[in-house]
Amino acid sequence: MKSYLLVTGDFVKIGGMDRANFALADYLARQGQEVYLVAHRVANELLAYPHVKFHPVPKVANSYLLSSPLLNWMGRFQAQRLGAGRVLVNGGNCQWGDTNWVHYAHVAYAPNYQAGLLHQLKGIVSRQMFLAEERKALNSARVVIVNSERTKRDLIEKLAIPEQKLHTVYYGIDSQIFYPVTQQERTLLRQQLGWSTDKSIVVFIGALGDRRKGFDTLFTAWQQLCKSPNWDADLVVIGVGAELPLWQRRAAESGISNIHFLGFRSDVPKLLQAADCLVAPTRYEAYGLGVHEALCCGLPSIVSATAGVAERYPPQLQNLLIRNYEDAVDLAARLQQWRCNQQYYSQLVSTLSQELRAYTWDDMAKSIIEIMEQ
Repeated sequence: MKSYLLVTGDFVKIGGMDRANFALADYLARQGQEVYLVAHRVANELLAYPHVKFHPVPKVANSYLLSSPLLNWMGRFQAQRLGAGRVLVNGGNCQWGDTNWVHYAHVAYAPNYQAGLLHQLKGIVSRQMFLAEERKALNSARVVIVNSERTKRDLIEKLAIPEQKLHTVYYGIDSQIFYPVTQQERTLLRQQLGWSTDKSIVVFIGALGDRRKGFDTLFTAWQQLCKSPNWDADLVVIGVGAELPLWQRRAAESGISNIHFLGFRSDVPKLLQAADCLVAPTRYEAYGLGVHEALCCGLPSIVSATAGVAERYPPQLQNLLIRNYEDAVDLAARLQQWRCNQQYYSQLVSTLSQELRAYTWDDMAKSIIEIMEQ
């Protein structure tokens, strides 16, 4: 039996980074290894394993920023006690020179906060702190795992991390949850959700706390599309954040009735299976698990070409990649092109969907463990 210490904010099935960390911990636990988790929150599924030990870190004022020194301290304290085991940290969250798993490179993107002065100041302060911790942790790491070639390039070009220290491991998927449904099943899902069964449904998934996910570009493109009498699609927005009230107000003021803000949802797989297309004009995305999940559900997904997940797109799907995430006119044209050739793009995505579903979370975890043990 080997010992592994994993340090991150949360080990849960929500969000890209958290879901990936959960998958690694779950795989190690099922192999009968001793697993030590330093985090604010751990799913009950992991705590049920006999060889999983949780070292809780208080989440001060429900803030990751205020709690980060505590997470770093607890991670270092438990790593010192571990002895011969392996330690995996995430980015700059813990200063320990073993394996570092980078899900998001703070050095690669400066957020643009619009919702309130206090929110903007918090964003500026937190980024400066995260940048310093990230640089220090990655330079001291024995090995660095990244979730895309995009992230690898960012670390090489912006932090001068040696390429031989970097290893790309893509995220996996639970193919029993994210998979294409039949037309009959989609119709039934829409009826259950109260969605129209004779309209195309476009989905946007992402936090609305800043402009990183590019909802502002999508909103402008949607306004243009709604001026056309033949545009008959609905837009479903899944996500919360400081700017959510702003976009709800703008939609109402613009007289746009076909944008539906659902807020936080725990039934994302069903929402994706009931939809027709996903759009993600993101300004920065180290990978993009939401797009990955949509593709696994068979949805044509229009995403920024700079997103890590775009590396998985074959040549025949290049028209779904946004070359300029600020260009609302181009995005509107791509959505219009998709709508006019909806069945064609669904068929093209089918092969990629099968390939992505064949690579599971366990496959990802095995690759990471092999790298850690080298």
